[in-house]
Amino acid sequence: MPTKTTPKKPTTRKRTTARRKKLGARKPIARTPKTGSLVDRAGVWMAIRLATHAQEYMATTVSRKDAAILRITHAGCPTCHGNGQIFTKGKDGSFTGSKPCPAKPKTQKVSRFKVAIAARFGTDRSTGLIGWTCPCGSKEKPRYRDAKVATKALRAHETKKHGGKSVGGAWYAQVTEEAALQPSVPPPATSPKGSPMKKHSLDTSAGNDAAAARADQYAEEARSAGNADDVEMYEGFAREARRVASSLAAKGE
Repeated sequence: MPTKTTPKKPTTRKRTTARRKKLGARKPIARTPKTGSLVDRAGVWMAIRLATHAQEYMATTVSRKDAAILRITHAGCPTCHGNGQIFTKGKDGSFTGSKPCPAKPKTQKVSRFKVAIAARFGTDRSTGLIGWTCPCGSKEKPRYRDAKVATKALRAHETKKHGGKSVGGAWYAQVTEEAALQPSVPPPATSPKGSPMKKHSLDTSAGNDAAAARADQYAEEARSAGNADDVEMYEGFAREARRVASSLAAKGE
């Protein structure tokens, strides 16, 4: 009598731990086709250009709105002079960086209508923003919120056009008229001889003559530093002081 054998149980295969799939870099959805008719390729190319332009335009509009909010909330601020942020300058007068204004805003809430008007119309719609310029002729109008982003855009241009090497490009900022009148080179407290300057009253012709002489000295220092805006400002002060001095001298004062 044959012996009974029990059937073997099926062995369950041991499953390996599922590995996480590594996603590759995303490719742009819209690409200019390499094949097809010339009309189709031109149409796709134009659509990509329009989409890129619209995206840049929206980013610029948002930056202008942010700058408008800061200008409105920091109007009359003695720290940032209405910019909402502070732009630092080097000894040669060029902009070297930016930082938020540490002062507390005078206004906590602004009208959306005022922000929209200030961001889209008028010569001040780009005030508070930063652009960049390159000696090769390429430049961007003020459209960036801070110096870090503007510098990144300038470096991208240098990588694309100049092989990643700097050719002397720099960024510039558009500031309010009040901030532009602030001298980048602080006036000295003493005269060149080292003796303190004698203060005169601006109600007399002698006082206005002394003020004109000091303005000429500051203009010369700004000219040697290469600050054309400060030179023009100090020369204007000197002309006005001499005009007042001659008027007071005619009156015997």
